[in-house]
Parts: sequence; C-alpha cells; structure tokens
Amino acid sequence: MDERTIEGPACLEEGAAWLRGAEPRFAVALEAPLPLRLRPDGFGALLSAIVSQQVSTASAAAIWGRVTAAELDRVEAVAQASDDDLRACGLSRPKQRYARALAEAGIDFDALRTRPTQEVLETLTALPGIGAWTAEIYAMFSLGRADVFAPGDLALQEAARLLLDLPERPKERQFREMAEAWSPWRSVAARALWAYYARVKRREGIR
Repeated sequence: MDERTIEGPACLEEGAAWLRGAEPRFAVALEAPLPLRLRPDGFGALLSAIVSQQVSTASAAAIWGRVTAAELDRVEAVAQASDDDLRACGLSRPKQRYARALAEAGIDFDALRTRPTQEVLETLTALPGIGAWTAEIYAMFSLGRADVFAPGDLALQEAARLLLDLPERPKERQFREMAEAWSPWRSVAARALWAYYARVKRREGIR
C-alpha cells in the first residue's frame, strides 16, 4: 500500500495548507489547529463506531462508557455475552446483532493496516450493520488514512452548507463528488468541517 496517512499535527498542518490553496473558503474553518482525533484500531474501535450510529455524540459516549465498563469491547466478551448483557449497556436489538456479527467475522485487523483504503471499506461494509459512514470513520481515525471522507455525515453536510454558503445541505452523492476536489486531503477537510460545526453550533458533530 502506498497511501498517505495522518500521523501527527505536522500532517494536519500540511493538509490544511494545501486546502487553503485549493479552496480559500476553508480558511475560516482552519483558523485554529485541528484536532488529530486518531484512535486505536481493532475490534473495539469498530464496535465504538457502530455504537455511535444514529445517536447523539453524548448518547454514544454514555453507551460506550457502559460497554467498556462491562469489558464488552473485546471479541471474546461479545461472543459470550447474553442479549441482556448487551441490552444493559444500551445497545439496541439491531446493534446487538451487529456486534455479534462483528465478533464472529474473524477480521484480521492487523492486515487491514496495510491494505488499500478501498479494500478496507469493502471488507468492512460487507458486514451487517457497517455502512459507508462507519467504515469511513474507521479508516479515517483508526487507520489514519488522509484521503477519506464521510459524505453521509449530517454534521459535515451542515458545516459545508454554512462554510461554503450553499442553499441547502448537500445530499450524500453530491457531497461525495464535491469532496473529490479536496483529494488527497479529504480527511483533513472533514476534520476542518467538524471543527467548524463545533464552533458555530456549540456542540460536537463527531465523537
């Protein structure tokens, strides 16, 4: 694999400088240093992304806190957990099923670190409950891929509407096409939009 990864603040600064030149309207969102947001990879990180689906950042954080307190962030623990165990942490019935499917999938997370981003996304989205957003968030934050975007994210859509003065939130397909202009630093563009969203809305758009 020969893909750029984000490994520290210097990478974000390089991407931010490129974005300012490619799209001057990003300058407002890049006034302050961007958060790195890198996370460990592996089963727990992907389960955390599943937990975050379709709930507020506060709810996701609370549920994930209960999952980790119960030590259900490990493959073996989820495989052996009862429905009541998972429900007690706040996992809905569909998310219980997704967690079990992930535990049973036998994904080689170490191997994913060196696979092309598109292959990573295809591997993950083949699993129940893991759509494009979850796979993209994993590739972006857990694998540090520099050129990944999550056009289905509502906070990103709203931030783009405000920052780029669009008449409405861009639809996912339109947004994906729009973000191609920010390659090879789409992950930095996403961080900039999330940071801008947090500033203007006074709440986080991503956990």
